[in-house]
Amino acid sequence: MRQTAFAILALGAATAVLVSCGNNYNNNPIGGTPGANPATIKVHVFVSNPLFPNGNSTAPVLNVVDGQSDLLSPAVISVGATSSNPGLMVLFPNKRFTLVFSAANNSLTVVNNAHQSVAQTSGGTSASITLPGFSESIVVAPDNVTGFAAVPNATVTGQSPGVVDVLDLANDVISAAIPVPGARYLAQSHNGNRLLAFGSRPDTVTVLAPSSVGTSTDPRTDVQSALFDHPVWAAFSNDDSTAYILNCGAECGGTAASITLLDMNSNLPGPTIPIDAGTTGLLAGNILYVAGTKPGANTCAGSSPTTLATTCGEVSTVDLGLMTVTATATITDGYHNHIEMGANNRLFIGARTCTNIRAPSSGSTPGEIRGCLSILNTSTSTVVVPPLQGDVTGIQPINRRNVVYVIQNGELGIYDTTTDKLQTTQVDIIGQAVDVKEVD
Repeated sequence: MRQTAFAILALGAATAVLVSCGNNYNNNPIGGTPGANPATIKVHVFVSNPLFPNGNSTAPVLNVVDGQSDLLSPAVISVGATSSNPGLMVLFPNKRFTLVFSAANNSLTVVNNAHQSVAQTSGGTSASITLPGFSESIVVAPDNVTGFAAVPNATVTGQSPGVVDVLDLANDVISAAIPVPGARYLAQSHNGNRLLAFGSRPDTVTVLAPSSVGTSTDPRTDVQSALFDHPVWAAFSNDDSTAYILNCGAECGGTAASITLLDMNSNLPGPTIPIDAGTTGLLAGNILYVAGTKPGANTCAGSSPTTLATTCGEVSTVDLGLMTVTATATITDGYHNHIEMGANNRLFIGARTCTNIRAPSSGSTPGEIRGCLSILNTSTSTVVVPPLQGDVTGIQPINRRNVVYVIQNGELGIYDTTTDKLQTTQVDIIGQAVDVKEVD
């Protein structure tokens, strides 16, 4: 374990308080079909859509879906002033606002959930923050006024690229840039007292103390250990005393995947639980579900259901009390970066860049359509792979319902967790669906 030299780049701040601007709605029923009444929706679901039809062109918007009745609202939230390509969305802990990231200009737009409009500063401009580069990992602290964004390619004078930007969400500015080489993924403790940053160093996890940002104390502690092998993700125990670090291993150019425990009081790593693969996970009580793509040839042998694919992933059920893997199941391959638990013990696992298969039936041989979504029944350890192709870019279970909204290949699909299939009622997002969030 070593402490890095202090090198925090403090940035200037401007004063501006978030308020809400007026709604910008398209009040015509989409496709001529009556939709949800915006005034009566109680469960709002936002779908980011950069290609919503607007006359002879397209417009970047958030579509609004009634999550109780699965109806599309004719109202859309226009985000084009600051977000030309809305994609990843991050919900504030208090659910009052949503951050919308645009990869086109690396901007973060602040949306007022209750008003369903882009928030405005006291100066009358749209509330947004421009990052110094692309980010795929952004979190909002429990105080609802501080955020963090991992920007792997941000320039740092005299050091390797990569920073964790500290976001002042009350004033819409970056208040500090914390150098972390290749910073790509973030994991935040429940209480917000610690933030883990995973970057380009295969044997290092950077522990950040947000309370030290802006002081003379370096908020970073680099924990370097041979027990880490390309760490990419983490979950915290309920009391935040332990972080379960997911090592990507061979899938990310290393040696072996594993889970390494990190004591958050001492910053000492160990012990380690071996697994076959893992890039993302979900902690449910004392059980950690981990998904990744297994290294090697013909990793689909013996899979159920059978597949024409030769490369497959694996989901492992890890009992943290016993410190061992208690069950495994074969899933689709790709880089797994979405995982959510739906009703009826259904774990939805999504990946990008998987092996897509579209094979027609021939005689007595059934055909196969296969993409990047897998559904695990955690009660039976059985897997269903829906017959759809494409990357999964968003998963949202709907509270108190047996449905899960999934964005795959630019389309919204609503799955029934009692059948593991698309339900009869679907919502047609005109344009390109990217991410999905329930905001109530």
